[in-house]
Amino acid sequence: MPPMTPGQDMSNGTTNMMMNMQMSFYWGRKATVLFSGWPNNNLGMYILAILFVFFLAMAAEILSSQPPIKRGTNPLVGGLIQSCVHFFRIGFIYLLMLAVMSFNVGIFFAAVFGHTLGFFVTRSRAIAVANGEDQRTLSDTIKI
Repeated sequence: MPPMTPGQDMSNGTTNMMMNMQMSFYWGRKATVLFSGWPNNNLGMYILAILFVFFLAMAAEILSSQPPIKRGTNPLVGGLIQSCVHFFRIGFIYLLMLAVMSFNVGIFFAAVFGHTLGFFVTRSRAIAVANGEDQRTLSDTIKI
């Protein structure tokens, strides 16, 4: 292979593709999220992409705080259920990572707010259950 001249590069045509990709955060509906041509500079599709990312992040958080398997459950069945939930959770998280890599601020905020709301829902439910158990324990203690 002959030596490269100063004007040559080794990209073999990938420079044109890289020029279309955003490499810093930006705000705007002209984004490519997960699939080529989606949302394609269409405001309705951009809003749909934001909602999709929001609910995907919320689902990932909800799946991350799955309840423990009940006592007496067959270990094989319990492991299979937990593995399936883990499969979907990891798949959602990887899709979110790819969506955020579009460097679109709206998509980024949708992912962060989705994770935050999902965390709030699961933790507030866990606190309510814990407080309910504490109240039952306290009332049982008072009756004795």
